[in-house]
Amino acid sequence: MKHVLALAVLIAGLSPAAAEKWDLSTMTCQQFINSDKTTISIILTWLDAYYKDEDASPVIDTDKFVKNAEKLAAFCATSPNLGLITAADEVFD
Repeated sequence: MKHVLALAVLIAGLSPAAAEKWDLSTMTCQQFINSDKTTISIILTWLDAYYKDEDASPVIDTDKFVKNAEKLAAFCATSPNLGLITAADEVFD
Protein backbone atom coordinates (compact mmCIF):
# COMPACT_ATOMS: atom_id res chain seq x y z
CA MET A 1 0.00 0.00 0.00
CA LYS A 2 2.88 2.37 0.80
CA HIS A 3 4.31 1.80 -2.69
CA VAL A 4 1.00 2.61 -4.34
CA LEU A 5 0.70 5.80 -2.30
CA ALA A 6 4.27 6.82 -3.15
CA LEU A 7 3.60 6.21 -6.85
CA ALA A 8 0.39 8.25 -6.68
CA VAL A 9 2.25 11.14 -5.05
CA LEU A 10 4.95 10.95 -7.72
CA ILE A 11 2.42 10.93 -10.55
CA ALA A 12 0.47 13.79 -8.97
CA GLY A 13 3.68 15.82 -8.87
CA LEU A 14 4.07 15.57 -12.62
CA SER A 15 2.29 18.60 -13.96
CA PRO A 16 0.81 18.73 -17.46
CA ALA A 17 2.84 21.91 -18.04
CA ALA A 18 5.99 19.82 -17.71
CA ALA A 19 4.75 17.17 -20.11
CA GLU A 20 6.97 16.87 -23.14
CA LYS A 21 7.63 14.44 -25.95
CA TRP A 22 11.14 13.60 -27.01
CA ASP A 23 11.67 12.01 -30.40
CA LEU A 24 14.93 10.24 -29.74
CA SER A 25 15.21 9.30 -33.41
CA THR A 26 15.73 12.99 -34.27
CA MET A 27 17.57 14.14 -31.14
CA THR A 28 21.25 14.95 -31.62
CA CYS A 29 24.00 14.34 -29.13
CA GLN A 30 24.24 18.10 -28.60
CA GLN A 31 20.54 18.37 -27.77
CA PHE A 32 20.91 15.46 -25.36
CA ILE A 33 23.96 16.97 -23.65
CA ASN A 34 22.22 20.35 -23.36
CA SER A 35 19.12 18.83 -21.76
CA ASP A 36 18.36 19.33 -18.09
CA LYS A 37 19.44 16.71 -15.56
CA THR A 38 15.97 15.19 -15.22
CA THR A 39 15.56 14.79 -18.98
CA ILE A 40 19.00 13.21 -19.31
CA SER A 41 18.20 10.79 -16.47
CA ILE A 42 14.91 9.74 -18.04
CA ILE A 43 16.49 9.25 -21.46
CA LEU A 44 19.42 7.29 -20.04
CA THR A 45 17.04 5.03 -18.13
CA TRP A 46 14.97 4.45 -21.27
CA LEU A 47 18.11 3.70 -23.30
CA ASP A 48 19.35 1.28 -20.64
CA ALA A 49 16.11 -0.69 -20.87
CA TYR A 50 15.87 -0.43 -24.67
CA TYR A 51 19.30 -1.95 -25.21
CA LYS A 52 18.79 -4.89 -22.84
CA ASP A 53 18.18 -8.32 -24.29
CA GLU A 54 14.50 -9.17 -24.57
CA ASP A 55 14.84 -12.02 -22.08
CA ALA A 56 17.14 -10.15 -19.67
CA SER A 57 16.07 -10.16 -16.06
CA PRO A 58 14.55 -6.91 -14.76
CA VAL A 59 17.69 -5.78 -12.94
CA ILE A 60 19.31 -2.37 -13.03
CA ASP A 61 23.07 -2.74 -12.68
CA THR A 62 23.96 0.73 -11.42
CA ASP A 63 27.68 0.29 -12.06
CA LYS A 64 27.05 -0.66 -15.69
CA PHE A 65 24.42 2.08 -16.00
CA VAL A 66 26.87 4.77 -14.85
CA LYS A 67 29.67 3.44 -17.06
CA ASN A 68 27.38 3.40 -20.11
CA ALA A 69 26.16 6.92 -19.29
CA GLU A 70 29.75 8.15 -19.06
CA LYS A 71 30.67 6.43 -22.34
CA LEU A 72 27.66 7.94 -24.10
CA ALA A 73 28.46 11.42 -22.76
CA ALA A 74 32.09 11.13 -23.89
CA PHE A 75 31.07 9.82 -27.31
CA CYS A 76 28.47 12.55 -27.76
CA ALA A 77 30.96 15.23 -26.71
CA THR A 78 33.17 14.25 -29.64
CA SER A 79 30.28 13.99 -32.12
CA PRO A 80 27.69 16.63 -31.14
CA ASN A 81 25.87 16.56 -34.50
CA LEU A 82 25.45 12.79 -34.49
CA GLY A 83 22.00 11.40 -33.77
CA LEU A 84 21.57 10.21 -30.19
CA ILE A 85 20.31 6.76 -31.22
CA THR A 86 23.25 6.33 -33.60
CA ALA A 87 25.60 7.21 -30.74
CA ALA A 88 23.73 4.87 -28.38
CA ASP A 89 24.00 2.08 -30.96
CA GLU A 90 27.77 2.53 -30.86
CA VAL A 91 27.99 2.68 -27.07
CA PHE A 92 25.34 0.21 -25.91
CA ASP A 93 25.59 -2.50 -28.58
